[in-house]
Amino acid sequence: MKKLSMVDKGFLVSEKREMPMHVGGVSLYTLPGGADEQEFLHDLANNMRNAQSLLPPFGDRLKTGPAGLAGSAYWEPDASMDMDYHIRHSALPRPGRYRELFTLVSRLHSTLLDRNRPLWEMHMIEGLEDRQFAVYTKTHHAAVDGARSVHLSRSMLSADPDYRLDESPLSLATWEKYKDSLKLGRKPAHSDEELRNVADVLKATFDSGTNVYHALKGFAGAWAGRGGDLSLPHLHVPSSAINVPIDSARRFVAQSWPFARIRAVAKAFDGTFNDAVLGMCAGALRQYLQTHAELPSESLKTLVPVSLRKAGDLDASNAVAAISVDLATNIADPIERITAIQASINAGKNYYSDMSSTETELISMLMQSPAMLLMPLGLISKLPPYNLTISNVPGIQQTMYWNGAKLNGAYPLSIVTDGMAMNITLLTNNDNVDFGIIACRRSIPNVQRMIDYMEEALQELEDAVGLKAKPTVAKKRASATKAKARPKTRANSKSRPKDKPTPKSRKN
Repeated sequence: MKKLSMVDKGFLVSEKREMPMHVGGVSLYTLPGGADEQEFLHDLANNMRNAQSLLPPFGDRLKTGPAGLAGSAYWEPDASMDMDYHIRHSALPRPGRYRELFTLVSRLHSTLLDRNRPLWEMHMIEGLEDRQFAVYTKTHHAAVDGARSVHLSRSMLSADPDYRLDESPLSLATWEKYKDSLKLGRKPAHSDEELRNVADVLKATFDSGTNVYHALKGFAGAWAGRGGDLSLPHLHVPSSAINVPIDSARRFVAQSWPFARIRAVAKAFDGTFNDAVLGMCAGALRQYLQTHAELPSESLKTLVPVSLRKAGDLDASNAVAAISVDLATNIADPIERITAIQASINAGKNYYSDMSSTETELISMLMQSPAMLLMPLGLISKLPPYNLTISNVPGIQQTMYWNGAKLNGAYPLSIVTDGMAMNITLLTNNDNVDFGIIACRRSIPNVQRMIDYMEEALQELEDAVGLKAKPTVAKKRASATKAKARPKTRANSKSRPKDKPTPKSRKN
């Protein structure tokens, strides 16, 4: 039996019917030429079930003592493992559109996993147009993190369309072969070190030093109004329509954009890919809240996992931190907005730059402690630490196949909580960036419009620096309405320089 860490138990303790704590994903595939859809999916499902020994914890169930989760908790092998329960075959009414697919996924993602069984499910979904099929998976966050999820996906895929798996991707034997291939240098596009997520920071052993003193001094200075561009949890975080109590119903929407298109915007602003993504999301959130007459006068703040790895550092395993970023949603001009975002990101990086991973952990936990107290008291929506989470997960940067079926898209589904009713997660996939937006269905109406607003925000940034790009066709979204092309914002927008001007206080 394997004992659960405090972090793993935390996901179980905080879970309730209105707030499931599982993560998931929707993968879209195209059938190989000449393959019969029902027969092909039937064979894939059988292959998934064909495991002599399952990779932990997929064959393990939760075990607690008399004190429940207040005491020790373990993963123990499930003596009554039923693979037919966990791997299911579904069909959409033909011809299935993305609208129907995401409606189904929204419903599946809304329900709790059965704690009497291993905490995962996989749904093979047929009936889509253009010979496509989908696979929806959900796994409790106590059992798997973002890094392991990407590796699990990578272990079942191949760059060779003719490669076929003989044994289940969930088998211990397949996992060991995959790990051996990494040792031999046949590794995926990103290593374990690159794919660590923020949760891993909380698994290290504490230490402290003078950096902690300086960090606490900077923390106090920010609260005293001397923090400059530094954004911190709970500091000047406005209450908004996103920061409300939630129920269990979810709404999921998704879309892909070319990686090169977003990267071109980043280069034009002398910034990073993350800068451009946050500028895109900030513009969309501003438009969404304006449309609903709910744009706060203060800017929205987002939780962003950001890599702090120094050049040449190959040994640090947890070189990431949870940075609070000012999205500058109170600034109308897109250039001024993204410039303010970049300043906020840089201030956050500088705040953590001299800390070790364990020092980062200590400071991060201190920052999160108020939220741990506010949530059980039902006050988190009144005093939110952030308005939402925007997370960028490194994915697979080449064309991949599952037993000959081409992977077309991989859209992540994350968690929403009381006080943070929307989550935006993106995953790089070959030449695309696949965005998944999950929201509380009741609290965030018409969340599918975010896809349109993100396209408009990207075009607005392109116009501001004179870039010409073909607008993304919004196919992969849970709406029958196509994305609208946004007209040019200003007649002189193409003549604006690429140099970043000093942000002004131009609002709304």
